[in-house]
Amino acid sequence: MGQWPRVGTGLAVIGHPISHSVSPQMHNAALAALALREPRFRDWRYHAFDIEPARLGEALAALHERGFKGVNLTVPHKVVAMGIVTSVDSGAGDAGAVNTLAAEEDGWRGFNTDGYGLRAGIQADLGVSLHGTPVILLGAGGAARAAAVACLHAGCASLKIVNRNPANLAALIAHVRPLAEGREVAGWTPGGAQVPVAPGSILINATSLGLKAGDPAPVDLAQWAGVAAVYDMIYNPPVTALLAQAAGIPGIRAANGLGMLVHQGAKALEIWTGTLASELAPVMRAAAAKALGS
Repeated sequence: MGQWPRVGTGLAVIGHPISHSVSPQMHNAALAALALREPRFRDWRYHAFDIEPARLGEALAALHERGFKGVNLTVPHKVVAMGIVTSVDSGAGDAGAVNTLAAEEDGWRGFNTDGYGLRAGIQADLGVSLHGTPVILLGAGGAARAAAVACLHAGCASLKIVNRNPANLAALIAHVRPLAEGREVAGWTPGGAQVPVAPGSILINATSLGLKAGDPAPVDLAQWAGVAAVYDMIYNPPVTALLAQAAGIPGIRAANGLGMLVHQGAKALEIWTGTLASELAPVMRAAAAKALGS
């Protein structure tokens, strides 16, 4: 395990693969800005490690032993880590996944900042509050589960989930329905009955359609009258087929997931440093955009 740095105060992101991540650029830019006003942050550094799922427990134990203060987790580790951490925040428990770990004396405490990132990203980039807004969510995987929990916690008016796999769809609905407190939570599969769209709805894409060049849009927005805003959780490429569709329909506001990436990262850094996420987000967004070449 000689790969782990021993100097300074360590933070890290772990994924598999990880070379695409812009988290180190975001966090190190924010840490450099913090160090200008608070000397205690001068030796803080954020690293990236490519770790296979089978080695996650070993890696987290090694980082804890070496005094790392915090860890971010990305695909495919967010759910696996639930069985490794010593405690979890209530928000992470509802999501069934952790993306942020904070070192405690006896191990790691798990948090999930994805929900905060989604809410803050949508508010910042679309000017839309999830509170009181009807939501249509595309997908039923891990990203969709975190998004569904975030929407219900934020007080969305209703939640309609669309996914092609009926079993996964049913499992997600069963997981989040206890959080609904009487609000509508319902599911549809493509090719079935048309989803009824409430006026002013926001459509959130939590599928992977759009990550690869040539991917089609997950839905045809022309058939979804009533959608007022579109948020695609994908941020690279910056314009997916879904967002290109939205740009061609008057009256629909649209944004990619860069804001979610930035705000979930800023919230993680708030947990580790005590500095408010809202103060950290601007410098992190500038660094992420630079790293992505946008």
